[in-house]
Amino acid sequence: MSERQPANHQPSARYRDGYGVPHLRAADHDALAFAQGRVTAHDRAWQIEVERHRSQGTSASFLGPEAVDWDVLARRARLDDTARRCHAALDPATAAWVGRYVDGVNAGLAAGAARAPEFAAAGLTAGRWQPWTPLAVWLGHHLLFAGFGTKLWRTHVTRRLGPDAVRLFAADGHLTSGSNGWLLAADRTADGAALISGDPHRIIEAPGIYQQIRLACPEYDVLGFAVPGVPGIAHFGHAGPVAWAITNAMADYQDGYAERLRRQGDRVEAYGPDGWRPAHRHLESIEVAGADPVDVEVIETERGPVVSGGPDDDPAVTVSLRHPPRVTGELGFAVLPALLRARTVADLDTALDGWVEPVNVVLAADTTGALLHRVAGRVPRRHPDNGLRVVPAWDAQHTWQGWQPMPKAPVTQVAVMANDRGISAGLGVDFAPPYRAERIRELLTAGTAWRADQLAGVHTDTHLGSAGPVLDLLTGLDGLTADAAALRERLLRWDRRMAADSLDAAAFADLRAALVRRLAADPTLAALAEQPDYPEVFRPWLALPPRIGYALPALLHADLPGLDRDALLRAALEEVAAAGDTRSWGERHRLVPWRALPDPAAPPGPQLAGDHDCVLATASVPGVTDLCLRGPAARYVWDLGRRERSRWVVPLGATGAGPHRADQLPHWLRGELIEVVCDWNLLTEERDE
Repeated sequence: MSERQPANHQPSARYRDGYGVPHLRAADHDALAFAQGRVTAHDRAWQIEVERHRSQGTSASFLGPEAVDWDVLARRARLDDTARRCHAALDPATAAWVGRYVDGVNAGLAAGAARAPEFAAAGLTAGRWQPWTPLAVWLGHHLLFAGFGTKLWRTHVTRRLGPDAVRLFAADGHLTSGSNGWLLAADRTADGAALISGDPHRIIEAPGIYQQIRLACPEYDVLGFAVPGVPGIAHFGHAGPVAWAITNAMADYQDGYAERLRRQGDRVEAYGPDGWRPAHRHLESIEVAGADPVDVEVIETERGPVVSGGPDDDPAVTVSLRHPPRVTGELGFAVLPALLRARTVADLDTALDGWVEPVNVVLAADTTGALLHRVAGRVPRRHPDNGLRVVPAWDAQHTWQGWQPMPKAPVTQVAVMANDRGISAGLGVDFAPPYRAERIRELLTAGTAWRADQLAGVHTDTHLGSAGPVLDLLTGLDGLTADAAALRERLLRWDRRMAADSLDAAAFADLRAALVRRLAADPTLAALAEQPDYPEVFRPWLALPPRIGYALPALLHADLPGLDRDALLRAALEEVAAAGDTRSWGERHRLVPWRALPDPAAPPGPQLAGDHDCVLATASVPGVTDLCLRGPAARYVWDLGRRERSRWVVPLGATGAGPHRADQLPHWLRGELIEVVCDWNLLTEERDE
């Protein structure tokens, strides 16, 4: 299969493969941006309009009261205003490119909305995108990406249990976006060319957050995953001579400041290192479908927008958010066209020096044999306590002092990135445990002649490394009933694979859940159950059972004064043995995609294998639910030898409506990857009526 030009190709055209993936050709770079915007509006109109409204803080106008909490945060964080500032700072060429994408969106929205039944169900009419809307959408996706909510959690733990207790929960949480990624150098592959592979882990949405697409013009021909509503291909791309992929670096680049505020008539003042200073203040109103409008007081201090509390609230919960785009007025969008034009690893490396957020670990390779393993983004230099908890706004030692350098690492034969403490260890606080990274490395180093079509087996590995530290504690347990002793022996013989048809995997999940519930109720940790009075939107970050569930191995092995660990384990084992649940893991571990308009009558989703700490990271929330809320939002293999040997798949489909909205789901469930089509003559040209 070749990447030949289509017979009788036109200067600008739209093609589809058998799964509806758009392949776009245009006469130049800006015309291609228009085509990308237009096809995105056609395929994902409902999705991108929801994101536009979320970034503006106007989603409650059609989604109702349940969307108010997010809209209030978006208004208070000044997302739309930050997007305008960052757009105003763009260089003219990048601004024009983003503008053509927006023109394309506006040209295609009406037709896209007509295809999407959600518009009629919500009573929504497609609106009009502004030049800065793509930047606002990007900001909306990443406002809580860097763990600001976790900083509120650590502050809560510090206040209730003391600063030493924070380390007990030093793990990625149930709301953290993660990824697996790996690079195999040429001497580890069958064809003598590098392979890059992995899968980003995010909340599984319908439609999905990653849009398979190909963008071609005389300057470049790039395929990969775009973010609907944002031009270009940011995170995962294959340009032919060079390819790249990212994982979450788990960096800490957002700060929370405890603010002292006071009113002076209609004005508000904030107490900072230089005493009382004027703060920005204005009022906004949020329209709510089926309810009265909600008024919002927007306050911004010299640190940043106040996102919790205010002048009339308990100072303990009055917190401002400081993050790089708001501070600098830069979002790094000039990197996006530079990535499309990259031909070598050196080109990518140079372009990524301008990246802002989210902070990513990047793997890249090109056809000359060059390899890259680096971190990209902006992380401020500041006091170590800034990374741990909310810090006092009036203490000058907590001000930012420039930017940290972004680390790089050499690549020999295999490079693995899985959100663990690795190349970015000095930039963050909470990282994923090493289980996924160690398992990927173990699987990859076992072979020396890897091919693209073999790597799906790595994506779908279900070995649960985090089961070991829990099960090890059962070996010396005494005083068990016969049923509990039999269950223990069964779990100790278990192969520790979270297979969908496994009864033992389900029994372990039940044991884990029972331990979480009992730990949450134990006086040792129960003080954390009562949440501080932060806004409702932050409550998921402050919930105790999920925090215990994700940190369970560390908590069980910690020296917690007053905790009778053996009694806890014994009671949990007896509880599970007495319940005698005979359902397999897959029968309770089911996919539940997030939808802006949920359907309460929808049947349970398909059965899944895997778990949070498996390479197949289909995450549930131990102690809360076995349903899968977060998992591989895409899978890919980029082959640097021949691009047409590359593979990819998404959980549902390439479009948000029509026949391709879920036609990749069977492949995704089976762990299969579908072929990337590169020959234009094997595609179907799509013409406007």
